[in-house]
Amino acid sequence: MIPQLSPADAAARLRDTPGACLLDVREPWEWALSRVEGAQHMPMNEVPQRWQTLPDEAPILVLCHHGVRSNAVANYLQKMGVDEVYNVRGGIDAWASEVDATLAKY
Repeated sequence: MIPQLSPADAAARLRDTPGACLLDVREPWEWALSRVEGAQHMPMNEVPQRWQTLPDEAPILVLCHHGVRSNAVANYLQKMGVDEVYNVRGGIDAWASEVDATLAKY
């Protein structure tokens, strides 16, 4: 089971944990509409080819629009041996409501 973080908890983890990575797995058109500054963009369909480029020994916090795709990617990363991986519950939609109201909602 993938641990779930609220957007506020994810923002705090990113702020307080050196090297923590916010992985945004949304499509390029979604990324163009709204994104969290500092996030790493890797569309879901590219994860199987690129996941090994993610930081080693650092927590990976996965984000999508509402939290469904990110949970699937987090499951995949866990199966690939990533030790510390979390799903950001509610995705960027919840992030825009709970953490950064300047983000565009779509």
